[in-house]
Amino acid sequence: MSDNKLFMPFGVEYDLIKGIMKNPDKHLIRKASSMKGHYEDAAALDKIIAAGDPLHYEVFEKNIPEENGHLQFCISTTQPGLVGDECFMTKGHYHRIPETAEIYLCLTGRGYMLMKTKEGDSVAEEMFPGRMVYVPPYWAHRTVNTGDTPLTSFCVYPGNAGHNYGDIEVEGFPKRVYKRNGKIEISAWKRKS
Repeated sequence: MSDNKLFMPFGVEYDLIKGIMKNPDKHLIRKASSMKGHYEDAAALDKIIAAGDPLHYEVFEKNIPEENGHLQFCISTTQPGLVGDECFMTKGHYHRIPETAEIYLCLTGRGYMLMKTKEGDSVAEEMFPGRMVYVPPYWAHRTVNTGDTPLTSFCVYPGNAGHNYGDIEVEGFPKRVYKRNGKIEISAWKRKS
């Protein structure tokens, strides 16, 4: 055992229908107003914010030491909706320690996990109940809800991985997911300078 203080085992209850962790220590809420700069159509986002600032996604977590040897875990739920033609999504992130991975087990809904590397690689993996998506080290990732119900996943990653949102705010993602004429389109996207 390391010099770290002994951490006691515990259990957690989930409501898998509602997509929530019962009695979380942390509850991150991201509304439309916190998504500025992430959608292609800024004017459409401003209209949504003015019309009530709807919930885009939320994350439920327990307090786990952010150190090597522990595992962080959470429930992440992305709501259905559109900003213009673009599907609701999470901000996306790299891990602060880039050589760490993450798994997402989809519990409800439908969507995609968009992933990218700094070298220009880009992948879109489909998400649906019972499907797990593995995000390898060095890949930024974001979830996108393409359905009409919440997209909920159970996520696990190393205790010391951390989150790096800043690089995504600068780089963006090379692919976008749209719903046009009732059909899902994944298109290449370049940030406007």
